[in-house]
Amino acid sequence: MTARRDRDSGRDPDSGRDRASGRDRIVLAGMEFFGVHGVYDEEERLGARFVVDVECELTLTGDDSIRRTVDYGRVYRLVERAVTGPRFKLIEALAHAIALEVLGTEPLVDVVRVTVHKPHAPLPGVFRDVYVQVVRGRAATSTPRPGGER
Repeated sequence: MTARRDRDSGRDPDSGRDRASGRDRIVLAGMEFFGVHGVYDEEERLGARFVVDVECELTLTGDDSIRRTVDYGRVYRLVERAVTGPRFKLIEALAHAIALEVLGTEPLVDVVRVTVHKPHAPLPGVFRDVYVQVVRGRAATSTPRPGGER
C-alpha cells in the first residue's frame, strides 16, 4: 500500500524524493577540445586545450526510452562545435552559449550547469586550473556571439 500511496503522491517509491523536483542529473564530465578562445591575439594564433563539463537537471521517469532522457551524443557534439568553432574572447560567453544551446536542443532539461576549464590560461604564476561555471534554466534567452568586445 505504501508504494501506491507514494506513486499517487508524486514521490518516487524507491528514493522517497519528489519526482517533480527536477533534480535528477545527467553529467558529461571532462570533454576535452582544442579551441582558440581568449582575449589575447596569441590565444587565437596558438590555441589551447579546453575542458568542459555539462550537468543537466531534469526529471527522469525510469522509462527505458531515449525519448525520456538527454541525448548524450547530441550534447557532446554541440559542445564540440562550440569549443572548436569561432573564437569567444571570454570563456564566460562560451559557457553561456553552450548552456543556451543545451536548453534549446534538449527539451526535458530544466536547468543546465556548464563549466568551462581553461587549464593553460595565460597567467603569470602557477595554478592548477581556471574555470567558469554558469547555471541556466528555461528562462534564459540571450545568446552571446563569438568575438565580443575586448
